[in-house]
Amino acid sequence: MGAVAGIRSLLNEYDDSGLAALMTNLAGHDLESLLEAFHGVTGDTPTCFLAYTIKGFGLPFAGHKDNHSALTTVAQIDSLKRSLGIADGEEWELFAGLDVPLEDLRQFIGGSAFAAKPSRRHDPSAVTIPPFSIPSRNLTISTQNGFGRILSDIARSRDGFVGRVVTTSPDVTLSTNLGGWVNRRGIFSRHSAADEFGEAGMNSIQRWSVSPDGQHIELGIAENNFFLLLAALGLSSSLFNARLFPIGTVYDTFIGRGLDALNYGCYQDARFMLVGTPSGISLAPEGGAHQSSLPPLIGIGQSNLTSFEPCFVDELAVMMRWSFEHLQELDGGSVYLRLSTRRIQQPDRPMKSELERQVIEGGYWLVEPEPGAELGLICTGAVVPEVVAACEQIREDIKGAGLLVVTSADRLFQGWLRANQTRGGAAPATPHLANLLAPMAETATLVSICDAHPLYLSWIGGIGRYRMIPLGTDRFGQSGDIPDLFAEYRIDTAAIIDAVARLCLEQR
Repeated sequence: MGAVAGIRSLLNEYDDSGLAALMTNLAGHDLESLLEAFHGVTGDTPTCFLAYTIKGFGLPFAGHKDNHSALTTVAQIDSLKRSLGIADGEEWELFAGLDVPLEDLRQFIGGSAFAAKPSRRHDPSAVTIPPFSIPSRNLTISTQNGFGRILSDIARSRDGFVGRVVTTSPDVTLSTNLGGWVNRRGIFSRHSAADEFGEAGMNSIQRWSVSPDGQHIELGIAENNFFLLLAALGLSSSLFNARLFPIGTVYDTFIGRGLDALNYGCYQDARFMLVGTPSGISLAPEGGAHQSSLPPLIGIGQSNLTSFEPCFVDELAVMMRWSFEHLQELDGGSVYLRLSTRRIQQPDRPMKSELERQVIEGGYWLVEPEPGAELGLICTGAVVPEVVAACEQIREDIKGAGLLVVTSADRLFQGWLRANQTRGGAAPATPHLANLLAPMAETATLVSICDAHPLYLSWIGGIGRYRMIPLGTDRFGQSGDIPDLFAEYRIDTAAIIDAVARLCLEQR
């Protein structure tokens, strides 16, 4: 027993089962010990509790590596019942095996906060969303810049909505265009502090002073914490009866760093707006490390998260207004906006109600196809200039070809899926995508182009007898400017025309 006296006599006080119980009870499940620890904390210094436990505690395979998939036998269940003092036939009795008088237990539970009649979940009144100005008509700007302008415009307002918006970002506040919003609404901290950079003579147009009145929460490079914060803010309505509109910006590729927290935030029905920007390979001037191709597939696959990818800023304004309403709806959810830093000439067009409806439903024809058209180009996001240019050239040889802008592959897919899941005798509703493709010939060829994995849009051909040619980026990482990278990854105008030319040769 080593050099310490008394160990032998101490151990002799226990038989084998008693010694096993003593050495394996690490107190991680001991409520009395936990409560003592919790109540022993004073002050507001963050405290971490490590609750040591053994997996399968109290079972025959406690601590065994196989216990995650182990199944108890009938004999093991009988042994467990005896150890807990539960008689045969009492397995589902609420207080079986407890040595406290039944009435005392009922009174204690009946008087607890969990048994109180008021609901532990809340549904506060909806907040009216004010109209947004569209700062993009006939300008050359990016969707990310448009996002910043829309938020800056919201920051100037004095209605009740603006006071409920909370933004956050993992160290990319300025490079995701939150600067204007932050300058007007401030950075949050429990205690006020001056701008240390400004006081040190490091002048900047950005104000980094903090106060309890700030509406932006600045994070370091910690994307998992970012999603945990978005989820916590997004549950404020349900848990605390306080309606908030959380907006989080992150480089699109780094959504992957916090997927677990994002998944469980959506699983808990947290309501927030996630802005992935910049995205794809259109951020080419920044190098290869920030490029991406997979996040749009996450947007389609993640439940309780509706994804959009605008081509133009007027579409983005419609999406943001819809999103703030969607965050408040009983059957709503969170929203993911995939934006770009690529500057694009914006259309000078009125956002009429029918176009607005189609933007939210998932897509519209930028160039209408003629009835029975044999070719349709489909695009989303930052590649629209290349596709427009290709469409103009292709229509010289293939009359009636159309150009479909997809604003939400997610909404298009969900609409198509719901229409095909109709049960009972009700006639299935016609999905928006089917209505969009109705003018096309039944065996038309569709060429999809996106700054993302080709799978993002390739599924569209599966709703009919269409031939699908998907163009996209299934790899990334090269450095260069946008024209060079679009050519390298075959999503430029020449690649689109080549794909159509090969098709024409095959059909001869």
